[in-house]
Amino acid sequence: MMRSFLSIIVPGFLSLALLSCQSSGTAEGEFRLLPQPQSFEILGNSQLNPGDVKTYSALDGVELPEWVDLAEDIQSVEEQSEAQLIIEIDDALEVEKEGYILDISKKQVSITGKDKAGLMYGLMTLDQLMEDSEEQQVPLPMCSIKDYPLLSYRSIQLDMKHHMEKTGYYYKLMDILASYKVNAIIAEMEDKLGYERQPLVGSEDALSIEEWKKLSDYAMERNIEISPLIQGLGHASFILKHDQYKELRDDPASDWAFNPLDPKTYEVQFDLYLDALEATPHGKYLHVGGDEVHTTGRKSGKSQLELQLSWLDKVCKFAEEHGRTPIFWDDMPIKHAGLYRPMFNTKPTREEIDQLWEENEHKLVEFLDMFPKNCIYMRWNYSSPQAEGNLKAMEWFIENDFQVMGATAGQTRWVLMPQNESNMENIRSFTQASIDKGLDGLLLTLWDDDSPHFELYMRGILSFAEYSWSGDIRSKEDIKAAYRHREFSSAVAGEEYAFIDRLEKPVEFWKNALLQNGDRNRLRRANNPIEDVLLGLPDAHKPGVWSNVNGERISRAKKMLHQCDSVEQVIHTLKGVAIRNQFRLQLYDEVNKLVRFSPELLLALQSYDLAATPEDKEEARTKVHNLAAQFSELRSELEKVYGETRILEKPAGYLLDQDHHVHLANQALSFDWQFMAEMLFLEKLENMF
Repeated sequence: MMRSFLSIIVPGFLSLALLSCQSSGTAEGEFRLLPQPQSFEILGNSQLNPGDVKTYSALDGVELPEWVDLAEDIQSVEEQSEAQLIIEIDDALEVEKEGYILDISKKQVSITGKDKAGLMYGLMTLDQLMEDSEEQQVPLPMCSIKDYPLLSYRSIQLDMKHHMEKTGYYYKLMDILASYKVNAIIAEMEDKLGYERQPLVGSEDALSIEEWKKLSDYAMERNIEISPLIQGLGHASFILKHDQYKELRDDPASDWAFNPLDPKTYEVQFDLYLDALEATPHGKYLHVGGDEVHTTGRKSGKSQLELQLSWLDKVCKFAEEHGRTPIFWDDMPIKHAGLYRPMFNTKPTREEIDQLWEENEHKLVEFLDMFPKNCIYMRWNYSSPQAEGNLKAMEWFIENDFQVMGATAGQTRWVLMPQNESNMENIRSFTQASIDKGLDGLLLTLWDDDSPHFELYMRGILSFAEYSWSGDIRSKEDIKAAYRHREFSSAVAGEEYAFIDRLEKPVEFWKNALLQNGDRNRLRRANNPIEDVLLGLPDAHKPGVWSNVNGERISRAKKMLHQCDSVEQVIHTLKGVAIRNQFRLQLYDEVNKLVRFSPELLLALQSYDLAATPEDKEEARTKVHNLAAQFSELRSELEKVYGETRILEKPAGYLLDQDHHVHLANQALSFDWQFMAEMLFLEKLENMF
């Protein structure tokens, strides 16, 4: 299939030694698939090597997709007996939509799809088998695969609020997602669409409507439907920061929320919606946002919930009139009822949650007739989807005949890379809850608030692709092994090649290692960050005091450097072995180099503080200055690697908003925001050391 940009191939793991299906034979190689098929029976070795599949027969006029790699080297023949590959579509096939059956006999491969998508996904699976066979120089396995998804809508979020990738990256991403069997995208465009009806809103680096259309067409050819998310009532800073729209603010001093009582609010929002719908012609949905917002009502006498539901009714009617199903974050109505916090608290029992709902549900029921019925209420929970309060909220919407969908997260407010094992446990938990409750789909949010490189989200996307298609049928460790196998090489599936989890703690420590209080996200808001926020420096007249005060921090710094050394060794080994994704390894390498800078600087300052002789103190001083000088080179190398796919700077004259949620990536026009703590600390060293 797709040997495309950055050589990214679908990750997955299906070790013959760990098969849970009925294997009655053996094969010479290890064939790891993602997502894991619902049924995979191996019968032994075929007599086919990947290079032997040179002809195909398409039954009943079925076409082989032109964009798959296989199509480049295979010829169509009329007689099935002459074909190494037979493809067909049979809507009577006893599998769910998008399902397929793949059989490999001694000398022939056959793929039957339930529909066009099912045939495509069968070809994706064949591509993985062929890649494993070619890489390990073994025949294709004789096997029988019956496969289909457990969730019909498997969507990831593209959050583009704070930066753009280079356009080519988005096209290659569609190839990658198709090979994962991800079939939808919610694109949070904000100002990254070149709006024609309200042109002031679009950033200079935005994609035009026509460019978005081309990307949507490309994605749809790969069974990926792109729908837009255009923030409405709240999260509207990308609109309301402009002077032209200030009169539409709910609070004149804040660019956060629209006034829902002003008819002009809807004129602007509907213009943005129309452009977004035109830019995504294959989308089923219009996500209208609606979360984390309070409105005053301008002395209208209406409650916040009434105001929000009144706004929601108008935007849902608009969506329906234009052939889209609206999606709405559900948190504010639940918050109005006093039931918000229990959704994220795993301690209350079901009985305690039921009691809370019994006491507070009337606050929702009172306005039940105002809840639009044509809307999907999206229940987001990024930390504790298994909490009884979260499940109860989903059940309430279902019991009242509303459509419900969940939203988990592969990235929230983590810097440089996702944490918590790529949030795999929470992805697993929410996916399984969605399957158990018979929901149609799930969204994997990938927030750009603190803007790690998108490539480093891939392990989370991998786990989401697995759980949403196959369900909870194998362990996190198996999926991590799959990631290493498919993303780098079949030779590196073993635990000795694992490094991502080991890098998490150094990244976590790095964020605030040079700060005495607060966190780096709030540096811009401090009146005097160098004095009030950054860590103090050793006093030459009080040797040892600084080291004593910062003893725990220094101890952690030593541990973090040890972990960074370990990660560096594994990455170096992987670079020598990996067949695919050298670019991603280089990204991790640069992250590892960046996060070791702070602990190295702390240890150099300790050496200065504890120096016993003038010579030792001068040597330590030199080391500190050398580290400071090396930082520019460190930054330059990281920017060079990031810049291969990412646009690092906002356009000249770009207007930053008020940054209500203190997003790290929203604090500078240049890439300075990534290094703000280090830059200020080095300035402090220059001035005071």
